Amino acid sequence: MIQKIRRSILILTTVALLTSCTKNPEEFIEHIEGYWEIEKVTLKNGSIKEYNYNDTIDFISLEDSLNGIRKKLKPNFMGTFETSDDAETFQIKIENDSLNIYYETAFDSWKETILLATKDQLKVINKYDAVFLYKRYEPLNLD
Repeated sequence: MIQKIRRSILILTTVALLTSCTKNPEEFIEHIEGYWEIEKVTLKNGSIKEYNYNDTIDFISLEDSLNGIRKKLKPNFMGTFETSDDAETFQIKIENDSLNIYYETAFDSWKETILLATKDQLKVINKYDAVFLYKRYEPLNLD
């Protein structure tokens, strides 16, 4: 009897730990907005491409809680950005415990899934199973 109780406690504790470690994708939304630069990309075959320098960064802006835009920006030494008028509009959807972003331009539409979004990191997987790890962009400090 005591062994059954111990086993039940162990099972309940394990389930509680696993459940508490699971991320709620809705919590990612608050961290998406901002300036991001690619740190590395892990391809489906396992190869990794590290990015030590980025000449462009991604700017993500939410217009409301579920819609927004993403633009490519080119930082300059003056602390400002060069950009075009081009922007990718997107819609956020929570589906099957995942946070998906549906992008649309005049030329294409696609989906990416956010695997992680924190104050400092953004991790996204695309339809080719390439995982992009972004870090929060910090401007160059030349002082």
